[in-house]
Formats: sequence, C-alpha cells, structure tokens
Amino acid sequence: MTAHAPRARFAGRTALVTGGGSGLGRAIALAFATEGANVVVAGRTEGTLKETADLVEAAGGKALAVTADVSRSADLAALVAAAVDRFGSLDVAVNNAGVLRAGQPVADLPEEDWRTMLDINVTGVLLALQAEVRQMRTQPSGGAIVNIGSNLGAHTSAPGLAAYGATKAAVSALSRAAAAEHIRDGVRINTVSPGSSDTSMSFRPGETEAGRAARMKETTPLGRVSSTEEVAAAVLYLASDESGSVVGTDLVIDGGASA
Repeated sequence: MTAHAPRARFAGRTALVTGGGSGLGRAIALAFATEGANVVVAGRTEGTLKETADLVEAAGGKALAVTADVSRSADLAALVAAAVDRFGSLDVAVNNAGVLRAGQPVADLPEEDWRTMLDINVTGVLLALQAEVRQMRTQPSGGAIVNIGSNLGAHTSAPGLAAYGATKAAVSALSRAAAAEHIRDGVRINTVSPGSSDTSMSFRPGETEAGRAARMKETTPLGRVSSTEEVAAAVLYLASDESGSVVGTDLVIDGGASA
C-alpha cells in the first residue's frame, strides 16, 4: 500500500479557535496543527488552554493561548490583535465557544440560563465575527470563518433544549447573513452544526458511556455519536481552499438525526 504524505492545507496560516480548552474546540485546534497551522486557542480557563497549546506544539504546531471571554468585545479585539502580533495574520477563525443549560421546558427556564446562553452562544459569535472580519478584510488573502452551530434549533428540536436550540438557530441565521455581506471583503463564512458528538455535552445527567451508546443506537440512524475528529474534519474542509466557492452553508454532522 502506498503511504500518503501528511496534508498541509494550512501551512503558514494562522487559525483561531474559541472555546479551545477542551472537547470539540481542542480537537479542532489539534486538527489544524497537524495540517501546518499556527494555532491560537481562546477561552476563559487558563489551565485547559495551556494544555491544548502544549498538545498543539507536541503535534508539531506553533501555539498561542489567550484567556478571553467572548461576550466582551474588548477581549475579542485583544484576542485578534494578539494573534496578528504573534503570527502576522488571521487566516482562519472557528467560533466554537458555547454553553448549554438544559432540562427545563420553556415556561420553567430560569432567566439567568437564557441570558447566559444568549451572551455566549449568540452575542459571543456576533462580537467574534466583528473582530475577525475587521482584521481579515484588511488582508490581501482575506480569510475564512466557521461558526459552530448545532443540529438543534435550525434543523431539529428536543425536549428541554428549546432555549439552547434558539441560540444555535440564531447562529445559523447570523452566519448566512454575514456570509452574504462579507464575501466581497474576501471573507468566507460558513457554519458546521454537529449533533451529539463525543464530548461531555452529549451525556445526559448521570449517564455512562455505555448508556449513551445504547441510547444513540436506538435514537440515531447512524447508531452512535460523531467523533470529535469527524466534526473537526468538516470544519477544516470549510476553512480550506478546497471549499473556495462554499459561502453561507450550514453543514450538519449528526449521523442522520435531523434527516
């Protein structure tokens, strides 16, 4: 069998990943690193960000960890400035930071939970887009942005997840509009909307891996959760030159759950 050389679609480019300290964000950061990118990871927890940065460098990439709260525009402006100061450009951004408050029907949803999800999942994406586009449109090569949505909201629904779904549907709508507005600035914007993937968010309270596996086998056409590597592969495709004519799409990765 002929061995294939490692891909290097992002050699010399800088990729920013919010919510990069764990889970899907960490998997995306590592995927960019293995394809030659300089990787900037951002989030609110310094310790987990450093762990991701160390893993990126162990994979052969260059890393920068920046503590930032995506609900604060000043933090995002400083984050983009730090990325450009360290690596010279911002070529790719993945807006992955998000929170989930689940379990309550709409009538019983605590207002604090609603506002927290709006602040991080919607306002955080808006503010990130603003900071990223403002930088990318100054660059001759422009840039690519991938927002992380969800199959919940725009594509399907589930009990106790109406508010979360509403915030993720907003991400999808915001992304489409921003994509149309900024493609002439040289900035391509798309969305990846995962279903249940192999992260802590996919577990129900008290559920074990075996319990989750049994549930997914019964409730999802594919019969399992998506791996974080599968979702990361979709993100890298939309961030790469291979998808150069893909603008404003919402790519669902959910094993057929919303089919």
